[in-house]
Order: sequence, then structure tokens, then C-alpha cells
Amino acid sequence: MALVHMMSVIVTQRLQVLSIGYRIAQGSFEVRGAEDSKLGRRTFLAQERLRRFFAFCYTPCMSITVYNNPDALPQLIGEFRPVDEWQAHINDIFYGLRGGRLREFSQTFAAADYRLAHALAADYYARALAREKTPRLIIHEWGCGNGNLAACFLTHLKTIDKDNRVYPRVRYVLVDAQEATLHAAMAHPDLAQHKDRIESLCAQIQDLATVEDGSVDRIICNELWNDLPTKLLLRKDGDVEEEFLRPNLSEARHAEIADWSGFVQAFDAKDIKALDGFPAFLEDIIWEKEYRKSDWKMIPYRKTIADFLKKIDEHVLVPVNLGAYASIKEAKRLLAPDAVGFSAFDAGTADLDVLNDPEKPCYGQFGGQYSFMVNFALVEMVAKHLGMKVSKIEPQKEYVGQCLATNVMSLMDLLATHPRSHVLRGWEQDKLIVETIGALNKTYESPYHRAIEFPLSTDIPEDGRETLQRLLASLKQNGIPDTIAYLTEEELTSALQDLEAIGYDRDIIESALQAPAQNVDYYHHFLKP
Repeated sequence: MALVHMMSVIVTQRLQVLSIGYRIAQGSFEVRGAEDSKLGRRTFLAQERLRRFFAFCYTPCMSITVYNNPDALPQLIGEFRPVDEWQAHINDIFYGLRGGRLREFSQTFAAADYRLAHALAADYYARALAREKTPRLIIHEWGCGNGNLAACFLTHLKTIDKDNRVYPRVRYVLVDAQEATLHAAMAHPDLAQHKDRIESLCAQIQDLATVEDGSVDRIICNELWNDLPTKLLLRKDGDVEEEFLRPNLSEARHAEIADWSGFVQAFDAKDIKALDGFPAFLEDIIWEKEYRKSDWKMIPYRKTIADFLKKIDEHVLVPVNLGAYASIKEAKRLLAPDAVGFSAFDAGTADLDVLNDPEKPCYGQFGGQYSFMVNFALVEMVAKHLGMKVSKIEPQKEYVGQCLATNVMSLMDLLATHPRSHVLRGWEQDKLIVETIGALNKTYESPYHRAIEFPLSTDIPEDGRETLQRLLASLKQNGIPDTIAYLTEEELTSALQDLEAIGYDRDIIESALQAPAQNVDYYHHFLKP
């Protein structure tokens, strides 16, 4: 379709962003507000999109391309619709096509590591023992990922429940809207020993009609809210506008599709079977954007949202996480009167200064999938409107550390402290990561066996590649499971000598362990009716 001189906003994954607390440029970031410590240094991101919120697209940094050659234009595959509608559409296709291969496109803190799951299990065990005994304890995990969180949670719960006071009463339900994701999660090898404790439910989390009111004791969701429908709203001249998007397919990918009409029909219908027969296309979608007056009557919790928007300057976009609100409403219905509660872990902020910053992160893409920053400040307002009496927002790493009675930091946080991290080239970054894991593995012992997945850079010299491949092959199966794994203070102390041998500074590491969370970071939101 010839669209002469079309102005197209391309939603890319450029890591050239600016926000309060972070500057990320060409795969690097710096920690600000740390002038009194040695933490004010730049570092790099590992290749695997290790920490998802670092890859959020910043709205002002989106590139704009002017197309002057009609023969080189991308081809329309849909019309302008609100961003939350296209987000839901694209994510349904993403999970339908790639639900069984999630770790190829992004990692979460629960995809391979066990520390978040163990923290949740220890927390649940203590809370369950503190109440009067109930015959059945139903736990829901909404958005079950690859099943690793469930496997590690149940394994640790069984281990610490030496008197069989809690584990035998647990029924753990993995809930997901995609059959492919559920099938892959249920096949996790470490769930086999818990087969009499688990079941699956394929359903949208905002409408679990088959689950009885007041029947659930605990609900967990990890990096789910950022995948659920989210609007981008702003105030302008007294009105509320929202972002609309229109999808096009790149000219190069269009040329590879012989049955164009069939492809467009399958894309519109989210026909996964038909789309699977076409060339991979999700990363080749080019988006146009514009702003239109919002149909305010169609937005739930209008008064609460309107009150929040009064705190935000005009022309500043803010995420409005409608899917998160729907999940809280359903959780309120399902949780028993004496339930432990609902825990959501996700990337975002509750800081109004950040939310009022026009350069804050809004959303990003991972393998074609949309993920939005969570506006925890507005989520909390809606939760209270819905009747949640307990609402606590805390940094995720603080929750993990408190539950496990230690200080923790991620491997990415550790890599950020290396004095040379900001000057290393791509393959040198790989070398540092692999050497760091090797140094930690001398004393690190995981209770699980996980083969680390770490694709090497393409620019590594041949002799260097052979060396790194040997190092990777030598890493033990019960060592560091991935590049965002949590490390305890005790593990870091045990490895300090080996870490210093590859250039780390003891004082910087010890300071990093005590460093507060960033304004945009991973947070735990605990809710209880």
C-alpha cells in the first residue's frame, strides 16, 4: 500500500534512554545519586536482556522515520487502535507462537534462579503456621512462566516443612491464558516430585469464573502486570488523551510473504496455526503513533485515575495498568477472609517525581512482545478503591533478603561494580561475565541443577572464543543459573578473594549490598483484603 511521505514512529529496542536514576546508552547505564560512594559508574547489559526494565523504550527517544520512496514503504497490517488493545493483540500472538520458548526472548528473576521462589516459600510457611490450621491451602500462580518458580517454591516448602504441617495441605494451581505456556510449565522436570500437589488452569486471570469466591489462600504473579493491557494517558488542554498505534510490516519481511492477504487475515484473527506457517514477523512490525481524545466512559476507575492525573503535568504520558487493576479485583473476590494475600513482582515505580518526568520509561519490546512499566502509585490507589485493606510496596531485593535473613544483590548488580565495566568491548564484557560466574562458582552451591544459557558475542576473536567456550563448558550444573541470579552476602564474602583477582573492589561490593533500590526498579506489591 502506497503511503507517500508517511511519518512512522518505530518502536525499537534502542537502549538510548534517560530517566531519573539511570542513563542507558548503547547497552550501558550509570547509577546516579551515589557521589559519596564508589557506585557512580557505568556498566553494561548482558546480551540476553538480563533486566527487562533496562530495555524499556523511552517515549521521547523513539526514532521517527520519513519515507519518501513509495516502493520502500512498510505495509499496513491493521488500523489505529488504543495501545492497550494492540498490546493485548500482539501478546496473544507472541505467547501463542512462542509460549514454550520464553527464555529465548527474555529472562525473569524466577526463570532459572531459585531465590525469589525460596523467599516466597519461607514467607508462606511462616504465615501459614501463624494461623489456625485449615484443611486445604490453595495457592495460585498467575502467569506461570516456565514452571521454575512453582518447582522451586514447592521443593523448598517441602524441605523446610519437616513436620508436614503445611506442604501436605497445599494445592498449587498454575494459571495462564495460553495452553502452550501451561504445557511447557507443567513439563518442568522439578515439578515431577510434586505432581500430586499441582494442577493447571487455562484462563484469563481477570475472569476465573470456575474458581469459587473466597477459596484461595495465596496468589503470586511474577512480571505479569507489565504484560497485561495498559493505556498511556496524558492531560492536554483540560482533556485526557491516549496513545493510539497502527501496525505495519517492514518492506523486507513483506517481500518474503507470498500470501499477503492470508497473512493479514490470520494476523487480524490471531490465528496462531496459520501464522505459524509464515516467516517470523513480530520483530519486523513498525508502529505509527498518534494521540486522540480518550473515550473516558469506557475506562474503569475513572474518578481514581482522574484524581491521579491531576498530580501529573500536562503533556506527560503515564502508564495506566488496566490489566493489573482487573487482576486485583479478581484477587479480592478469590482470596479467603484469612488468606495470606496477593503478591505481585514487577518493574516500575511508585515515585511521583519519576512518573511526572516526560523522559521516564513507558514500554519496551522483547521478541515482539510488549511490556509496560508498572505505575505502582496508581495501582495502589485503585487497590484501595477496590477494598484492599493492606497495601505494601517494597523493593523486590529487600523482600527476598528479609525472607531469607540475609542481604542479596543480583549478578547484574555485582557486574555493575567492576571498575572497568564501562570501558570493555562486547566480547570483553562476555569474558568478564563468564570469569565472574567462574569465580563465584568456586563457593556457590545451588540445590538445583540448571544449565546456564549464555550466547557469546559475534565479535570475539577466534582464540578468545575458544577460551570462553571452554570456560562456559566447565561451569558446574549446580552453579550460578543465569546472569540475573540473586547472590547472598555470605556467597559474595566467600568469593571476595577470587573476585578481587579479576579486578573487583571489596569496598564497592560491600557498598552495593547496602545500596537502596533505584527509582525505577523491581518491586514487590503485597495486597490483602
